[in-house]
Amino acid sequence: MVHCCLGMGLSGQVTAVIFTFVLVSPHHPTAGVGHDPLLVLDGYEDSGIRMKCFSERLFAQVQLLWTDGRGDNVTGTPLTTGTTTGNAGSSIILKPGSGNSMSCKIIDKLLKTSTESSVVIADVFFPATSPWLTAFVMLLLLSVFLVIAAIYKLRKNEKTIIREKNAQTEIKKEIEELKEKLAEEQQRCQKESQDISATIEKLQNEMEFRRAQSKAVTITLDETCLHPNTTSKTYHQPTLSSHHEIPPNTVVVATEGFFEKKHYWEVEVGDKPEWELGVVREDVRWKLRNKAISTFLEGSLFSLQFSQGEYSLTGGKVVGSHIPCRMVGVLLDQQSDVLSFFHVEEKCHLASVPLNSSGKFYPFFSSGSNGK
Repeated sequence: MVHCCLGMGLSGQVTAVIFTFVLVSPHHPTAGVGHDPLLVLDGYEDSGIRMKCFSERLFAQVQLLWTDGRGDNVTGTPLTTGTTTGNAGSSIILKPGSGNSMSCKIIDKLLKTSTESSVVIADVFFPATSPWLTAFVMLLLLSVFLVIAAIYKLRKNEKTIIREKNAQTEIKKEIEELKEKLAEEQQRCQKESQDISATIEKLQNEMEFRRAQSKAVTITLDETCLHPNTTSKTYHQPTLSSHHEIPPNTVVVATEGFFEKKHYWEVEVGDKPEWELGVVREDVRWKLRNKAISTFLEGSLFSLQFSQGEYSLTGGKVVGSHIPCRMVGVLLDQQSDVLSFFHVEEKCHLASVPLNSSGKFYPFFSSGSNGK
């Protein structure tokens, strides 16, 4: 009798056609002795089907051999090891491509006979991977890869954006700091430039004042034209009293007159609120000396006047400077036909007035309408 069973692993696939047959060795067959091998399909394993072969005889009495569909012997794995009292059994794994058939032969060592059971299994029963499943798996893996790549790219882009924003913030901060430093540097340079310009202007004014002062001359007030409240000095610094207007009876004219080159003298006005000084023509001096003048005609004198805290030139032109002056320097430049006035304490130029007439000029001083 030949036995073949389907294991639990193949319970749903019994539609396969399985052929079993028994080959009895021609060497001393023994009838009526039931030790046909029992083939059992145990289940799927390692991409194949696990097959087991059992014998009713003891392991010490028989020998189990496996043969594939090509007739090649296949080494099986004994099911009982380390004992000779158990029933003989062996197992192998039938894989696709091995002929889809396997035979289990039992050789009786005592009777010198053999029995054999074979099984043929259709390809449909072998575990196989569907091509659609492979494609699906590949698409799934590709999708997973793309998702991971997209997430990585997004995170990388996010980090890049954050770095760029941080870099932009740092750049803006550095730009603002540079702007502040540049503004500070510009202010410093501007202040230094202004200081340098002021220093240069001051030096130029001082040089101009020194050049004018180098032309200093001695003047003496004419006693015949001297107002009773006016104090005279022989040097080049007469002292004047205050005045409001300049009527002829308050004008004091010097004895010395000049008609060429440059001549410089200084007048100490002190803290008087009003005064006027400059030069008059020679004919005006003569009239003043002879009391023959009641008013001054235009072009008869050229002066600088201080009144109500402001400086003004002949003709009423206001001078920009409002610096109080206790000592006034006067430069008569008949080479350039200009009369210039200087702030002696500050060593700077106050104003200049052109000489619109020629001839001999005499310094004059006015102490105010009331002579005080």
